[in-house]
Amino acid sequence: MKTRASQVPPVQAAAAVKPVIAIVAPSAFLPEIESLDRAVAAMQAQGWELRYDRAALIGRSERFPAPDAERIAALYAAAEDPEVNVVMALRGGYGMSRLLDDLDFSRIAAGNKLWVGHSDFTAFQLALLQHTGHASLAGPMAATDFGGEHLSAFTLAHFRRWFEEAYDSVAVPVAPGWTGEVSGLLWGGNLTMLAHLVGGPHCPQISDGVLFIEDAGETPFRLERLLYQLWHARILQAQRAIVFGQFGDYRLTERDNGYDLGDVIAHWQDKLGVPVFSGLMHGHVTDKLSLPVGGYARLRADASGYAMEYGFRQDALP
Repeated sequence: MKTRASQVPPVQAAAAVKPVIAIVAPSAFLPEIESLDRAVAAMQAQGWELRYDRAALIGRSERFPAPDAERIAALYAAAEDPEVNVVMALRGGYGMSRLLDDLDFSRIAAGNKLWVGHSDFTAFQLALLQHTGHASLAGPMAATDFGGEHLSAFTLAHFRRWFEEAYDSVAVPVAPGWTGEVSGLLWGGNLTMLAHLVGGPHCPQISDGVLFIEDAGETPFRLERLLYQLWHARILQAQRAIVFGQFGDYRLTERDNGYDLGDVIAHWQDKLGVPVFSGLMHGHVTDKLSLPVGGYARLRADASGYAMEYGFRQDALP
């Protein structure tokens, strides 16, 4: 496996770029229509221009907002809109997997947009990276994040960084039990979606990378099982570092016998021959970082925790 250099969206080429954001809905239908209206108001309050078809975003077709062909057409329309430089997913939920085989990723990459989202949208971002080398941003979604009752100042600040600077950074006060510096191509996202792609044509073939993962609603033993799928596929062993994000919204049962997320992390810290970090503020949480999928990351660790610097280009880091 070889690490491929990513193609950087042009919105990252200079600071102070004003985003013109298209909202798309390739995954599940939107159960709370009010969240779209709140998202539009919150995003426009930032001075951002929006492009969206409200009727298409709030539609319902089975468990999706529209039939597959219409959702694919919406992705192409956003990619080819000359006024748009950012495309953001409305929400997650199942739906993206049905579209992958029928998408022309070269056509999508030719639009050179910054694609933003997480959760189910991870499947699109990883496939885009695999087929074209085009980088994207694992970050907030319109209804899920901007459409909440209260907009997270943390999430907003770290998302805005991508239009104001060429990189971002964070300090995490969780000691990884390892000291030193490690760096590499940053990639990953939702663990369930990554494991779902393993062995197929849409999974990136990356070695010597920094793999970040997150998930929600999966008990620790299920997370460990997903990680073993990556282990058996020799993905984990091929990385320079593994970074655990947030893994919440689960409930332990009597059968778990207290086996929790910390035990899973400790297991992989013992098993893997590469640094394993945890506590990164990214995932299905209110306060989340925006991370470049196909970008570059540098981590420095000591006994008090670690600092992570990341950008779409290695030369953007200080």
